[in-house]
This record gives sequence, structure tokens and C-alpha cells, in this order.
Amino acid sequence: MEVLDTSIANVALPHIAGSLGASSDESTWVLTSYLVSNAIILPISAWLATRMGRKRFYMTCVALFAGSSFLCGLAPSLGMLIFFRVLQGAGGGGLQPSEQAILADTFSLSKRGMAFAVYGMAVVVAPAIGPTIGGWITDNYSWRWIFYINVPISLISLYLTHRLVEDPPYLKIEKERRKGIRVDYMGLGLVALGIGSLQLVLDKGQEADWFSSHWITALLVLSIILLVTWVIWEWHHDHPIVELKLLRKRNFATAMFFMFVLGAVLYGTTVLIPQYLQLLMGYSAVSAGEALAGGGFIMMLMMPLSGFLVSKMDQRILMSIGFATTAASLYYMTTHLTLGMDFRTAAMLRVYQVAGLAFIFVPSNVLSYVDVPPEKNNQISSMISFIRNIGGSIGIALLATFITRGTQQRQTYLSGHMNEGNPRFRQMIDGLTATLHSQGLSPSDAAHQAYARAAALLQQQAATLAYTDVVSALAVIVACLAPLCFIMKRPRKGAAAPSLH
Repeated sequence: MEVLDTSIANVALPHIAGSLGASSDESTWVLTSYLVSNAIILPISAWLATRMGRKRFYMTCVALFAGSSFLCGLAPSLGMLIFFRVLQGAGGGGLQPSEQAILADTFSLSKRGMAFAVYGMAVVVAPAIGPTIGGWITDNYSWRWIFYINVPISLISLYLTHRLVEDPPYLKIEKERRKGIRVDYMGLGLVALGIGSLQLVLDKGQEADWFSSHWITALLVLSIILLVTWVIWEWHHDHPIVELKLLRKRNFATAMFFMFVLGAVLYGTTVLIPQYLQLLMGYSAVSAGEALAGGGFIMMLMMPLSGFLVSKMDQRILMSIGFATTAASLYYMTTHLTLGMDFRTAAMLRVYQVAGLAFIFVPSNVLSYVDVPPEKNNQISSMISFIRNIGGSIGIALLATFITRGTQQRQTYLSGHMNEGNPRFRQMIDGLTATLHSQGLSPSDAAHQAYARAAALLQQQAATLAYTDVVSALAVIVACLAPLCFIMKRPRKGAAAPSLH
């Protein structure tokens, strides 16, 4: 439900803008406001869960998410919708870390892989089906229903959580121990302002042409200063909001790095493929979303398989296979990403590309808890979710920038060959002119249209080459990670997680 909301509103933006009398640029704040609020809550959710009690914190987040979703559907103006989206992002930001910590505490090590696999199906399937569901609801009903549908699901979640979930004994002890400890307001303020500024830079940077915009540059400098100060402050604080010293654990630090890359590849390509299909091949938003749906279904098959294998073989080998498979599929994509690609090919490229991700997601989650005391499970899950989302934001921002700049460079290079001295170019123009003239255009109009079509073809080819360059770079980066999996330590045999009951 929560991950779905990061992508479900994308295709509804034109409808939202038209309904509320806003411009297309203004309507993008519906997405940005949610992401900024979500990013701020993620790193501090572990501290909040420990202070409030994890069950109470989780149910509070679900209730806030449900209430704000309902208010988003009722919003009479863009300003009110953005405000309610901020509240929705704050509620949603606490869900993922709490869920992962609950899983880590509930299941023994032998069953934890399958638990993370089933949970991971929601995390990876939601971004794939979000645009499709959002487009279908918007076309057949109203954009307001993309928010209303969260309410009944949230009510069911609240009921089940109340009946089935309990805080483990160690968490109750930790909550009592922290009652007399002063709140780290400095750390809280630094991380909120730093992450909020960074998320704004990543979301609006390409739109504002990055460093040619003074406010983007100022925000980036501010975020760097705030986050560096925050890291130093938290490292030396006795009771920090985020326990950065956990990064001394080799497995956790490596898992954080892998999750950052996984977020960048998963979310980046989730944006890249539909964008290619819509801008260069003329697909509708719904059809482009349907091309991603196959990837979601293959993940539903691969996640349980990965969960089963995690308890049967070396998790590091499984991760290495996952990275190698993902790299190979990205390389395969570079050879088939053409303007003549049909829908089936586009859908299968997505299927191949996500097939290996299950073998990265599940083992890295399992290994990240190795040698970490149970009372730190909240911190581990919070930081893993946070770094995956930040990786996704950075991946989307960088891919969009590289494609734009790469298209410009390729266009400059290709245009050097489009001149009257090139016999092939001359032959193409003459052929187009003759065809258009035979269709009833005058010789001068036919010549003008021939040059216009040649220019459009140039732009399409330049963009296609830019997409291919970006995917090739991703393939190389992911391939380099395969051998790094063996930096991590395997869990000791017989290790188990404490039970909730």
C-alpha cells in the first residue's frame, strides 16, 4: 500500500492539475511532498518505534496514512492536497522499517529468508503495477479514488496488527530504559532538514537544470553541510536518533551499499522503461505501465524461490548470482532497445531485468542482521529502508540527467553526418520528398516536411543511443558488485531470532 503510493499518482498528475486548476509543474509537488516527508521519517522511525513501542508506532503510522489518504481524496485545492500528502508521507515512512523489524523478531533464522521474500514481493511489485492501477482508476473513475482505496486496506491492517502483533520483551525493556533519556533534538533537526533538502534537490534538480539554478545549488550545499554535521554529531552522541556506529558491522555496512545500488537500479529502470515507451514509441501511460506488469509477476515467483534457497545454500553465492543475472539482463537490454521494438519484447526485457533482483533483496536482508543484537533490529530495518529509498531517488535523478545530456551529445555527433555532402542523407531526403510529393504536397512543402521528418528521426535515434549508454553503464556497475558479496560473513549455524510469543 505504501510503496504503491510512491508511483500510483504519477499517471494521474494531468487529471489532478486539470481538476484543481494547477499547472503541470505545480502538480508535481503532489509527488515531491510525499517523497520529502517519507524520506525524513525513514531514518528516525527506529528511534520513534523504540520510544513509543513498535506496535503503537506502527498502528499510529497506519492510522495517519489512512486518515491523510482519505483527506487527499477530499482535497478541494492543490495546496490542501500537498499538505495532506506531507502527512501521508510521514505516516508511510514509518511502515517499512517497522514491518522488517517485526519480521526479523518473529521468525527464526531458518525461516527469516522466506519471510523477507514474501514481504519483498510487495516492495518490488508495487512500483511495477502502480502506474497501471493508477491509470486504470483515473480513466474509469476519478483520480480521488487512488487515495480512497488505501482506507479499507488500512482498517484491515489495524485490526490484524492489534490482534496478532506484540512487542518482544527486549523492546519493552529498552523502552523503559530510555524513558529518562533526553531527546536528541539537535540530531532530529539536522537529519530532518538535511534529508528534506537533499530530496528536494534530487526531485527538482533536472527540472531546474541542476547547478544553473541558484536555489538548487544552495539547497545541495545546505544538505551536505547539514548531513555531515549530523553524522559527526550522531557518531559522538551517547543516545543518538540513528545509531551510525552499527556501520562498523561488516555485513550491515555491505548490505547498506548493496541496497543503495538495488534501489537505484530498481526504481531508476522503473522510470526509464515507461519513459522510453511513451516519449519515443508513442505508448499511452496505461500501456507503458502494462509493459512493467510482467516484471512484477516474475518477482512474485522468484521471491519465494529465493526465500527457499537462502536457508539451503551460501547466501553470498545467491547474491552473486543475483548481481550477475541482473548485469547480464541489462546488457541484453542494450542489444534490443530499439525504436522497432514491439510490446512483447519490451515486457520481456523488464521480466529479464528484475528476475535476478530477488536473489539480491532476500539474502542481503537476512545477512544484514548477522552479529547484530536483537534490540538493534529497529535501527537495522530503518536504515536499510532509508538507504534503499535514497538510492532510488538518486538513481532516478541521475538516470534522467544522463539521458538528457547523453541525448544532446549524441544529437550533436549525429547531426555532423546530416549534410548535403553525405550521399546517404541526400538519398534519404530525395526519397522522402518524392514520397510526400506523390501524396499531394507541393515540391517545396514536400522538401520542408522531409527535412522535418529527418530531424525528428535524428532526435529519436540520439535518445535511443543515450538510453542504451545509460543501461550499459548500469550493467557494468552491477557486474562489478558480484564478487563483493563475499566480503560479508555467513551467519553462524543454529543462530535464531527471539520469538514474539
